[in-house]
Amino acid sequence: MVSINLKDYDAVIFDLDGSLVDSMWMWKAIDVEYLGRHGITPPATLQQEIGGRSFVETAQYFKERFNIKDSIEKIGNDWNEMAWEKYTYEVPLKSGALEFLKACRDLNIKMGIASSNSKELIEQVLSVHGIRDFFVSIKSGTEIVKGKPAPDVYLAVSEELNVIPDRCLVFEDLVDGIMAGKSAGMTVIAVNDAYSAHRDTEKKDLSDFYINDYNDIEVSA
Repeated sequence: MVSINLKDYDAVIFDLDGSLVDSMWMWKAIDVEYLGRHGITPPATLQQEIGGRSFVETAQYFKERFNIKDSIEKIGNDWNEMAWEKYTYEVPLKSGALEFLKACRDLNIKMGIASSNSKELIEQVLSVHGIRDFFVSIKSGTEIVKGKPAPDVYLAVSEELNVIPDRCLVFEDLVDGIMAGKSAGMTVIAVNDAYSAHRDTEKKDLSDFYINDYNDIEVSA
């Protein structure tokens, strides 16, 4: 168990995919399907190459790396269409996440989302689970172009929440995201996810705490 005194923080900021919702599994499948439409077999290292990049940065990478003729906007729109149904019907919240969100809300802790994903998909999955109103600030990979491990998206959320970085608690599942949160001067809790399990040692070394899911958190106030 990880004991967290929420009085030590004025804001909690969540990465989305793999941290708040269990969705990382589907993005690899979408990458394979998308490149397959263009007659391309993705390299085995693709997921490592794009980890942490913002939505726009990833689209730029695909366009240049695989010589995709479509515009960056068209690539992004295609991904949104492919992912929309999965986010609507197949992506659950991480275990214990809803209870933790309610605990933060009951203690008047401000909450935000700092994600590399598109704004459309973030809004959709939060709405599907009935938690959109928990979040005062949502910053996406289509708004903050410089992706993780740069701290930009976390700093943008903390600024909008009007909370200084060292009073922010971050939840992240990827090494690049953990580095982004730490670079922003925030306390970071690493979240277990099957997609990044092979890097758990790094995640534990880089973060302040590590949880298997939100049931591992003992909240005190």
